[in-house]
Amino acid sequence: MTLSGFKNDQAADRFHAAYERALKVLWTPGARTAHDVPTSFGTTRVYRCGPPDGAPIVLLSGASGNAFMWHRYVDALSRRHEVIAVDTVGEPGASVQTAPIEDGRDGAAWLDELLAGLDVSAAHAVGCSYGGWLALNHRIHRPGRITSMTLVDPAGFTTPGLRFYTWVLAGAFAGAAPRPLRPRLARLVDNSSILDDELMRLTRASVGFRRALPPAWAFSDEELSRVRVPALVLLGERSALHRTQEVAERVGELLPSARVEIVPGTGHALPSDNPALVIERILGGGLS
Repeated sequence: MTLSGFKNDQAADRFHAAYERALKVLWTPGARTAHDVPTSFGTTRVYRCGPPDGAPIVLLSGASGNAFMWHRYVDALSRRHEVIAVDTVGEPGASVQTAPIEDGRDGAAWLDELLAGLDVSAAHAVGCSYGGWLALNHRIHRPGRITSMTLVDPAGFTTPGLRFYTWVLAGAFAGAAPRPLRPRLARLVDNSSILDDELMRLTRASVGFRRALPPAWAFSDEELSRVRVPALVLLGERSALHRTQEVAERVGELLPSARVEIVPGTGHALPSDNPALVIERILGGGLS
């Protein structure tokens, strides 16, 4: 498998200029510290903020995202908890991949090395979509450092199909449209994330990035039955990723320590569809 990266220097420069702008616009200077953590798979950029007491909240983005996906969340979550927002290795961000991540075991190993490098022995993982898949892989293959989870419309319960990839492509085209057209298009394609101007600027700047991470294949029943930590699974009622009711039932059958909530009026873009609810649920997820 090849490594993720930019196709040329011009594409990298264009993205990093947009990334630095997002860093200034979306997060208050001085409110976070940046750390570059070495792992076997590359150097991982994280941003830490909040009081360094208790188990931190570790934020893992969806595919093709980075720490800025959580910009609406960081202030609220970090008032009483340390927050670690991650640029996943292999995604467009400030991390640099140097070795392939070929499957979920490698993803779990990367995350475990990252947490060890940050001296985190217990964490509450918040994973959206692909980030939820990585958090689940960590619990399955490297249990120990993640002690509770909030999974926001996570991947891994069904294999993504044509409906999902159609949704992704429709969102990409809608996100490239002029700003006045996007509210109507967001309703049409059921993707509220395209209304976030700075994230869309960053997304457009990442078109020269080639992603080479493994697909989020569905876990087996045996694998899921090994996830035995407190978990809240939030599912978008209209999610394009899966059949929501079927996933809710599967979680109930296989994850003995998990609670499931189907959020009405939301889709796979649940973090931007209803951020207030997601924040409330994260903070109510057994955090001290």
